[in-house]
Amino acid sequence: MFNNMTPVVKQLLIINVLVFLLSQVLPQNYESLSLYYFESEKFRFWQPFTHMFMHAPMPNFMHILFNMFALVSFGSALEHYWGGKKFLFFYIACGLGAALVQTGMNYYEIHQVVNQLGISPQDMQVIFDTPLSEVFDATGRSTGKVNEILEKVHCTQADFDKLSQIYGSCVGASGAIYGLLVAFAFMFPMAELMMIFVPIPIKAKYFVPIIVGLDLFSGTTGFSIFSGGGNIAHFAHVGGALTGFILMMLWRNNKFTHTRWN
Repeated sequence: MFNNMTPVVKQLLIINVLVFLLSQVLPQNYESLSLYYFESEKFRFWQPFTHMFMHAPMPNFMHILFNMFALVSFGSALEHYWGGKKFLFFYIACGLGAALVQTGMNYYEIHQVVNQLGISPQDMQVIFDTPLSEVFDATGRSTGKVNEILEKVHCTQADFDKLSQIYGSCVGASGAIYGLLVAFAFMFPMAELMMIFVPIPIKAKYFVPIIVGLDLFSGTTGFSIFSGGGNIAHFAHVGGALTGFILMMLWRNNKFTHTRWN
């Protein structure tokens, strides 16, 4: 597999591994490069780009391992046919699309709670501006000014869980990887793939819609089928896949060729 690795895929692999290692040595940079909700005081304009090169910190090394395995496996095949420039554009676009969709869903869920509870703009600004270290106690419940605001509007645990997305961050190449999966299904629909937990060969044209559908189900219901309820940005996966689908449809209809990119 690594013998057939294409140039841009190799460079992306090296960047991801280096950023992962540096984030362990320099953890103070982890926060500034992760993607935070855009109304949070921790959001920075470069985060929609940089988050796709970040991964969960140690001891969770499976996050970067799975993503990089998929990058090499599917990315090399696509770069071989497209060329480096077109492949890199596609990869970055899917990563940005993933960030946009995930942020959009966070906005919808957060403001749905805000409107439902009638939280005032002034109180919301207090919530947005309060550092994470001052929000939660050892049990994970809100404290201080934020807790006073939420108790005043009779915020339930379910509402609080949605509002807490303000303080969470999103990292990983998964959104871009899902875009690659969609493109692979377009280019090689009859190729057989397997899920780790379901070791049965499935053609790519069926495999990819199934896993995207599972993420859409998990994102809308909150029930994670394979992750054991882990903290996964399912709508980032869906956003990367959707962006990949749109680009593939546009390119197929416009009949983009290698010579228009290289």
